[in-house]
Amino acid sequence: MAANASYLKKHTEALVKDVGIEAACELTGKSKATLGRYYSDTVEHADRFMPIDAVAALEAASGYPHVTSALAELSGITLSYDETRRNDAGGGVNADVVALSQRFAMLMAEYNQSIDDGVITVNEAKRLLRETLALQQVLVEMKLHLEEESN
Repeated sequence: MAANASYLKKHTEALVKDVGIEAACELTGKSKATLGRYYSDTVEHADRFMPIDAVAALEAASGYPHVTSALAELSGITLSYDETRRNDAGGGVNADVVALSQRFAMLMAEYNQSIDDGVITVNEAKRLLRETLALQQVLVEMKLHLEEESN
């Protein structure tokens, strides 16, 4: 457990430094000293960790989800970090259906090209995986839009 704690503290520090200490204080409403305690390796602060709402606020402002990726790694989960942004973020379910059909067509085209010679190479498998992850992302966005519309 101590190794996991140290690992999380290192990523918490990286997150704070990515955003900048002053900006991190402003975003979280915490003092420099409090933020420092969250990533301190000293025995007296070993059980202190940054609250999840503070992590979420900082990761939204940072260039990379440091703590989230560390938690995923510790759990044996692989995350796909995708910086792509769709042109129309507010399109709702109809736009999601269009994007879903386009992504599925891309996946099938990639599969057709990959299986043409009867063997899927490592590079072809990587391309298929990228398309599958992009399709998965569209499905997640569609799910969120459907949940939003049903509430």
